[in-house]
Amino acid sequence: MNLLINISEAASLGFHGLALMAEEAPRRINVKKAAEALHVSEAHLAKVFQTLAKAGFISSQRGPAGGFILNRPADELSFLDIYEALEAPVHLEECPLGNRFCGFHKCIFDKKLNDLSREIIKTFEGIRLSQFLPSKGSREEGSPEDDQADKDKKSSGKCDSRKEI
Repeated sequence: MNLLINISEAASLGFHGLALMAEEAPRRINVKKAAEALHVSEAHLAKVFQTLAKAGFISSQRGPAGGFILNRPADELSFLDIYEALEAPVHLEECPLGNRFCGFHKCIFDKKLNDLSREIIKTFEGIRLSQFLPSKGSREEGSPEDDQADKDKKSSGKCDSRKEI
């Protein structure tokens, strides 16, 4: 699929994995269960979690009751924080393509790509993990709506009632 804006699989796994971790808090979540819930590669998710642990966002505990847990409250973690931990800090340069010299007398993008990048950065700064937590009292555990959502999730193999990322 050809998309104009691409987010790496690692960043996507980081966003989804930490949102799932926030949803499960204060319980720890192991990589196997997280990978099953997200329908992703266990090995790749483990590598992403290791990177996030090195960055200090999560911590792990070994053993039967082990797994990963957030080190900070979900409302303190922005998508920009997660993205930069997994990819690299975002820097805007004069040329949006990173070129030192241009063959034209004026940039053909006229700074528009940098403007778009600034908007994406601003948007990522504003998205917090806490936005993807079910609101308290929105559904009772074990309710018919909860059961139907679980059935829909299992049959679709895609994101469930969480907002699309």
